[in-house]
Amino acid sequence: MRTSFFLGLLVFLHIQIGCSRGFNPRDVPKRVAKCKAINRKDNEVKDIEIHYADVNPKANKTLVMVHGWPSLWSTWSNQIEEFQNEYHIIAPDNRGFGSSTHPGDVESSGTMGDLVGDLVCVLHDAGVKSAVCLGHDWGAQICWEAARMRPDIFSGVVAAVVPYISAAGPFIPIAALIDQLPRLTYQLFFSDNTSEAIAELDRDIRRTLRATLRSVDSPPPESFLTNKESFLHGWHETPEIDPIPFFTEEEEEYMVEQYSIQGFQHSLQFYTHGNRRGSWTFGSAQGNHSIPQPALSILPTQDPVADWHHASKLLGSEKFIPHLTVETIDAAHWPQLEKPNEFNVILRKWLDNFHYGPVHAEKPMKISDEL
Repeated sequence: MRTSFFLGLLVFLHIQIGCSRGFNPRDVPKRVAKCKAINRKDNEVKDIEIHYADVNPKANKTLVMVHGWPSLWSTWSNQIEEFQNEYHIIAPDNRGFGSSTHPGDVESSGTMGDLVGDLVCVLHDAGVKSAVCLGHDWGAQICWEAARMRPDIFSGVVAAVVPYISAAGPFIPIAALIDQLPRLTYQLFFSDNTSEAIAELDRDIRRTLRATLRSVDSPPPESFLTNKESFLHGWHETPEIDPIPFFTEEEEEYMVEQYSIQGFQHSLQFYTHGNRRGSWTFGSAQGNHSIPQPALSILPTQDPVADWHHASKLLGSEKFIPHLTVETIDAAHWPQLEKPNEFNVILRKWLDNFHYGPVHAEKPMKISDEL
């Protein structure tokens, strides 16, 4: 009788703790790194500010957490809470997101080399010489490229959702992938009609975020992401989209406020022809396509965007990463938010077996041919 009572009490407390998640992004300590950035349209070097969360800076191991689109540093909330007592956690808002500024040219001034350069600038500002790079979505590709370009700094990679996209082969435009990956069609809208896309996304920021950040249990319409003339196609018959399922009201409000600072204008840098071609050209010219560091790829199995296992095979990702571990989670596009416990267990197991010794690397490559 007493055993049953205490067991029931423990279950009750576990549920209450889980339901009263108290993460408040406004309470997390932030810093601002002053960085240099090239505006290729004007051929000018400009000063930008990268805002980043800086948690437990006295720890001797560092995780830098890199978000994708349309995310912010705060979408790593579950991982910050899980690892903040053991690791120095640095979580920036990428250039053009939230309060982080941009050199002003969305078409060609947001290449992978540019974004890796921002990470290096942030780590220098934080006084960090070596870190494991944890990325989600486009943030995963930034981390892959960070490890490839700067093995002297980035000692390991954890990439959620997006597999490594190498520049070893010919440049592949998005249009060439649509037959195999039809839910990448929205990227044609972003790349071919960037101004119209920005206007649609900015019209109702809350609606845009709610339409995008969905889960397996609260999915988007079947036709979402399949139209090259509208990102929000499929949602037109839904007067009000349900709140983001894995956010508290406060977290959603924070996201809306942060995106209201400068809208989606520069966030589409991931999709423009100029940046995609520039990233490939730079990587191809460097020629070092392999990633020798330990790497963990966490792939969701129910992502409406793509079958990432299939995409990884199409890209030939694994042949470039000799020390790769692949894990899967039964989740949609946001596994770190939708299934945080499973995600953190996988991440912790890998980190516990990660060797934090000195980084052995050849001479580091320049981040940019301009800087």
